[in-house]
Amino acid sequence: MMLFLKNVAFTVLVPGTVAVWIPWRLTSGDLTQRAVPLTSWIVALPVFVVGGSIYFWCLWDFASAGRGTPAPIDPPKALVVRGLYRYVRNPMYVGVLLVIAGWALLSRSGNAVVYGATIALMFHLVVLLVEEPMLRGKFGESYEAYCRAVHRWWPSFRP
Repeated sequence: MMLFLKNVAFTVLVPGTVAVWIPWRLTSGDLTQRAVPLTSWIVALPVFVVGGSIYFWCLWDFASAGRGTPAPIDPPKALVVRGLYRYVRNPMYVGVLLVIAGWALLSRSGNAVVYGATIALMFHLVVLLVEEPMLRGKFGESYEAYCRAVHRWWPSFRP
């Protein structure tokens, strides 16, 4: 139960802020000053759903297989290489970026596009400078083998 509560708290505070609250604030003027065309909803809604689904699937894998959270203060105890992690090393970040892309598509806001690109760059730097060195130190050769088999950002569908 405690692991569940920690994951809920992290999700509300971090991805909730980065992928929902900030983009909503950035685009709320664009969304309230004019009617949002149905085509924008038709294009954006699947992107929101896919992005959110990716995030929650990865959260489940972190909790069930890794016995941890995405929070750096309580990371998974085991290397998670199942689910979407079989195809791309950072699917949770991809999911968050897709939600931000959904906001950009819905609002047709340049601010949301710039925000999304900035967050993507920040994610990349965190992965390169913090997460990967930490995971190499914690999991050693098993993480190195995983890196050789699975791409960082683009899915690979080979076994």
